[in-house]
Amino acid sequence: MTVTRSDSGAAPGPGPSTHEAPVVQPPQSAAPPKADHRLKALRMFATSITVFTLLGHLFLGFEQSPITPIAAILFGYALDLVLETLDARAEGREPGYVGGIGKMVDYLLPTHIAGLACALLLWGNASLWPYLFAVAVAVSSKYLFRLPVRGRKKHFLNPSNFGIAVTLLIFPWVGIAPPYHFTNNTFGTVDWLIPLGILMAGTMLNVNLTKRWPLILAWVGGFALQAVLRWLFLDHMLLAALMPMTGVAFILFTNYMITDPGTTPSKPRNQMVFGFTTAMVYGLLVSFNIVFGLFFALVITCVLRGLVLVGAPFVPGAAATAPPPVTTPPGSGRTPASEEPSTPNTREPRESHE
Repeated sequence: MTVTRSDSGAAPGPGPSTHEAPVVQPPQSAAPPKADHRLKALRMFATSITVFTLLGHLFLGFEQSPITPIAAILFGYALDLVLETLDARAEGREPGYVGGIGKMVDYLLPTHIAGLACALLLWGNASLWPYLFAVAVAVSSKYLFRLPVRGRKKHFLNPSNFGIAVTLLIFPWVGIAPPYHFTNNTFGTVDWLIPLGILMAGTMLNVNLTKRWPLILAWVGGFALQAVLRWLFLDHMLLAALMPMTGVAFILFTNYMITDPGTTPSKPRNQMVFGFTTAMVYGLLVSFNIVFGLFFALVITCVLRGLVLVGAPFVPGAAATAPPPVTTPPGSGRTPASEEPSTPNTREPRESHE
């Protein structure tokens, strides 16, 4: 007689046990990739400065020729692609712009920003070549002035600012676009709505994406402090020393120039040191009657940061605090983080040790 189970299956009788079928685990879905905040920030930076440039030439009364920003960005594109091709061949790697139209667009975002910044902030009278010279210096600086950081070359000078500063230094007849130039054709309420809109957009961008709000706070606070110190010890007019903070040029510099993620520290404490140092250097330059102090102060601060990066490996205990390199077992099919290809606009990784 056969004994059956309630589910109509034959009950196992005595004898050797049968092998159970292995339990198949459902494939785990891969974790969604983390959003590249730096790429988002670059896209928003590029979009913002493009819209502002278009509005400026169409409605706000920008005094440069409309051909200036077009020539600046096209020249910057061509120069960057040539330099990247040569640099990639010299290093035996694939150029950063290879991978389709989207990859090339993202790769050229920093150059797009640099070209429009030089065309927006410089004033070369009727000549076009000072703008192109500034763009050439800005783009070339990313390849000429680089330091080894954790085994990879990294540029440490703010490209747009460096191009503008070198142009102002070499050609004294070239100046900065006058402050009224940003609201030349506006009046009444619009005069303060424009800087307010730029301030709000830049603040949201730096708080949500670049995470450079500690740098901004230290820079603005340091700027106010140096104005007070000049008033107390050098008999400078306090109102005149604080007045630059009310202009569109200062807001643009604060939200879109000094906060460049690629050439500023990542840690909040070091960001505050960077911003405060820039403000103090600016106050020192103004005390010696040096004009265009904003741009020169940022160049000096970037150079000082470069010296810190060079000397950091020689500081006792610095190597112990640095995160160890990521390694993976052979054949795992996963690329170590230190060897992953960087995104087109971020040829160098953000410094985790800063």
